[in-house]
Amino acid sequence: MIAPPPPPPPLTLEAARRLQGMLRAEIAPGLSERELDAVEERFGFTFSADHRVFLAAGLPHGSSRWPDWRGGDPEDLSGRLARPVEGVLFDVEHARFWHPSWPPRPAETSDALALARSETATAPRLVPVYGHRYLPGTAGAYGQPVLSVWQTDIIVYGNDLSGYLRREFLGQASGAHGRLGVDFWSYFVDGGPGIDVTAPTPFTPYAVTAREAVDCLRMLALERLIGRRHHPEQLVEAGLTALVLDVDTESLPLLAGLARAEHEQAGALFDQVLAELDLLQDLPEEAARWELVRWWLRLIMNGSLAPGAGGDLITYEGWSALGRPRSLKELVDRTDAFNDWAALPRAERELRAAAVVEEAERLLDAPWPASAPD
Repeated sequence: MIAPPPPPPPLTLEAARRLQGMLRAEIAPGLSERELDAVEERFGFTFSADHRVFLAAGLPHGSSRWPDWRGGDPEDLSGRLARPVEGVLFDVEHARFWHPSWPPRPAETSDALALARSETATAPRLVPVYGHRYLPGTAGAYGQPVLSVWQTDIIVYGNDLSGYLRREFLGQASGAHGRLGVDFWSYFVDGGPGIDVTAPTPFTPYAVTAREAVDCLRMLALERLIGRRHHPEQLVEAGLTALVLDVDTESLPLLAGLARAEHEQAGALFDQVLAELDLLQDLPEEAARWELVRWWLRLIMNGSLAPGAGGDLITYEGWSALGRPRSLKELVDRTDAFNDWAALPRAERELRAAAVVEEAERLLDAPWPASAPD
C-alpha cells in the first residue's frame, strides 16, 4: 500500500526569518506567544501553526497589504477576516452562486441571502496573510495551502506558506498541489466540476423496491460512519421512499412525515429507524469505505449520481482514503480526464463521461472488494 505524499516540513523560526529576508517589506519584531493568543481571542479565530511561526519570527509591515496584528485598526482587521465570507455572499446575491452543501436555494434573493449568511456562519475562518491571500485558520495545522480569495474565485496560490511567499515575491512556480481538505472552502478548490467532495452526496432517489430502499438507508448510515454529512432533506426523503415501498418500522412514518420546520429531528429519527431495521453496524472504516465505493459505482451506473461527481467522490473517499488501490486507478484517471471538461467540446465531454460509466460497470462486474493496492 502506497502512503500519500508526505506533507512539507513544519516551518521553523530560522526558515521563516530567511523567507522574511527576501520580502519587499520592513520587518518588525515578531509577535510573542501572548500577543498571538490575544489576537486570536480578540478576533475569534486561530492561526495555523505555520502562520504563528511566521509571525513570531517577524511582523512584516510598510505596506497596507500586510495585516498589522500588533497595532492595526481593529475595524480593518475585522474587515479582512470577514472578506472571504462577504465575497461569497456578494456572489449569492449578484451572481446566483449557491454552495452545494447548503439546503435548496429559496426563490427570493433576500431569503437566499439570509439562508446563505446562516450557513456561512459556521464556515472555518480564513486568515489574511497578504492582500487577498489567506491561510485556513486551523489550529496546529502545518503545510496548508495559501488561497487567493476574490469572492467565489478561490484558487491555491501556494502549496504551503513557504511556497506561497516564494511565488508571490520571487516569482517561483509552486507546482502541483494536494487537496485543501477544509470544510466548506474545499468546494472551491477540490470539488472540480463534479461536487464539493466534503458535501452531502448529491444522488437522486432511485429505489423501486423495499430492498433497495433499505439498502439506501444502510448506505447513508455507512456514510455517516466515515464522517460524511447529510442534508436533513436527504434523510426525510430516504424515509419517505422506504415508507412508500412498504418498509415497516415504528419510526419510519415519523421520519417521512417531518415538515421542513421539524428537520432538526431528522437525525435522531433516522437513528431510530436504523435501530428498528437492525442496520446499525460497527464495521471497520476500511470495510465501510469499500461498501460505499460499490454503492457509489451503482449510483453512477443507474444515473442517480453524475459521472464526474461520482468519480470525484470515489477518488476522494475511496481511492485516496484506502491507500490508492490499483483497482480504482483507471476510474480515477478517467475522472481526471473528464474534469478537463471546460476546455472540451460537448461531444468530447459526453464521451469522457461515458468512459467513467463504462469503468464503473467493469468494476461492478469484477470480484469485490477490488482491494489490490499499488
